[in-house]
Amino acid sequence: MKLQVVVHRARLGAEEFRVVRPARPLTRALLVDRDRYLNAYLDQDAARDIAGLWMLAARSPRSLVHVPIRANRPPDGAVPDGMGSRLDLVLLHHSLQFAPSRWKQVRGRIGPGRPQTASLTVAEPDDLTRVDHAARHHRENRDLFHQHLHAETLFMTGSAQVFRATVGHFLDIARKGPGYIEAHPGSQHFCTELHSNDGTLGNAREVHIEYCDQWAA
Repeated sequence: MKLQVVVHRARLGAEEFRVVRPARPLTRALLVDRDRYLNAYLDQDAARDIAGLWMLAARSPRSLVHVPIRANRPPDGAVPDGMGSRLDLVLLHHSLQFAPSRWKQVRGRIGPGRPQTASLTVAEPDDLTRVDHAARHHRENRDLFHQHLHAETLFMTGSAQVFRATVGHFLDIARKGPGYIEAHPGSQHFCTELHSNDGTLGNAREVHIEYCDQWAA
């Protein structure tokens, strides 16, 4: 899988941060804070791109992977009134030990950036079944997502393993969503979820991920 990104640098005093953004804006993507859980709405292209960014976060422990989507329009008919706050997304490896409270400063100092093509090996669905799901429930397990909210941004912090183990949610949306909607015209809802029972969420809320093919112009 080839993913076009832009690599930016942001300097705060003596520290420099590497911020990676998708080269193509994800205009048909929306992330909403619904209080008890989070809702992501994606079309096929956005789901495929986020799958790539998910894998990029897995292999780039020194980077902040930033997906700026909070200004996007919502999909037609899928988002109720009073839907909640719209959020950007940042994916990062826990070893970076980045404090989300610094994000607003970092974001304000991001330079122009350099285009780059990332070659990614994305797990096929059959590969994901070989993950040791039982091990996720062990007390010493560190392969969990933790979330923070700051500056209208959701931070998903995790290990390489948990990013690799959960990328299948976005692949499912990209691969199966369009065909499901076409085959089930009376049921316009195809979704998946980062669920609390999956053993991938630590200090984190569930994320409901929904395929949407109709978006406002």
